[in-house]
Amino acid sequence: MKQAAFTLIEILIVVILLGILAAIIIPQFTDAADDANAAAQDTDIASLQSLLELYNVKEGGYPANLGLLVTAGYTREVPTNPVTGAAYGYDATTGTVSAAAAE
Repeated sequence: MKQAAFTLIEILIVVILLGILAAIIIPQFTDAADDANAAAQDTDIASLQSLLELYNVKEGGYPANLGLLVTAGYTREVPTNPVTGAAYGYDATTGTVSAAAAE
């Protein structure tokens, strides 16, 4: 009676093929997280810029800092930059938000 089983060569070929597929797929997922953080950063900046323009129209000027958007009731919280983990840069004279860290 003949027993059905995989040979060592067949198992090695399968393992090698799985390794090649993993080497192709895994780097694409690590780049996806960076792309998502960059997109979130762009969305945060656009949202903050819109809130600043609304504040400017209603209050007659830009706030001295982004925290005043929270105290004035325009937003619940000021997001932090998902790329750097720091606060967004803000210029109160022009009312512009940037990705650079706040000083």
